[in-house]
Amino acid sequence: MTLQQLKYIVMAAEVGSITEAAKQLFIAQSSLSNAIKDVENEIGLTLFIRNRSGVTLTKEGAEFLGYARKVLQDMESLEDHYITELPKKIRFGVSSQHYTFTENAFVDVVKTFGQDRYDFYYNATGTHQILEDVKNRLSNLGIIFLSKENERVLKKKLKEYQLTFHHIFSAKPHVFLQKNHPLARKKSLTLRALASYPRLNFVQGSYESIYYSEELFSSVEVDKQIQVNDRGAIVNFMLGLNAYTISSGIFPKYLHGENIIVIPLEEAATMDIGYIINDKQSLGEIENYYIQELKKYDPDQLT
Repeated sequence: MTLQQLKYIVMAAEVGSITEAAKQLFIAQSSLSNAIKDVENEIGLTLFIRNRSGVTLTKEGAEFLGYARKVLQDMESLEDHYITELPKKIRFGVSSQHYTFTENAFVDVVKTFGQDRYDFYYNATGTHQILEDVKNRLSNLGIIFLSKENERVLKKKLKEYQLTFHHIFSAKPHVFLQKNHPLARKKSLTLRALASYPRLNFVQGSYESIYYSEELFSSVEVDKQIQVNDRGAIVNFMLGLNAYTISSGIFPKYLHGENIIVIPLEEAATMDIGYIINDKQSLGEIENYYIQELKKYDPDQLT
């Protein structure tokens, strides 16, 4: 097994196509296919499933990809230190549910550790993709929440993926809506009071279920619902449609002035927000710094 073969496998996994990967690597498609087959034969595992639309990783292939990425990153660091004599490139990645405070903490990481050379990665995405990113070592940490609704299923999936959840802080559910909303003057709200207004949820792709939802009370049926994949769209729909969403209540006013307000939800529930890492993974300086920055947004500390 060679570093070149590992590069081929990573590229094929990232683009999902042998043909496209070969083009980007400037090699013949047959050469790429043979390189992958040679590695598969050597390790006795099938890394990719071939189909008409391209290739997808097998379960074993996803695990292999995580190790392959790490080897290539370590090799690049070695070359930087001993061959190019350049400063070591700092690497750090986070995959998170759609929270502004995780982005703010990430900015602080870049300002603190982003010196001459760095390779940072931030992915605001669906819950299942977060688990995939951390399992495959694309991200150092994943930020999700657990609740009574999703805890059983997500902990089972975490165990399957050999991931561990670590608590950061707890938050009570809040309703986000625009300042001129008919309910904006209420000191608190109930699900019944919200029933006639559109509910906004983040898209979870093929994993749409209450267990992967980023919003509490997704199991409660509503007459009007809009699913989106972008926080900017959620804000626009709040402003234009009197729609609402339910989240942690942590939402810096400077992002949208006074247009969006946050009102406590009376329903009994708790969001246990935390980070996930690989079972065998130890936290480094950057990971620990990022977690400490996240803790600054603990609602109990802000009030």
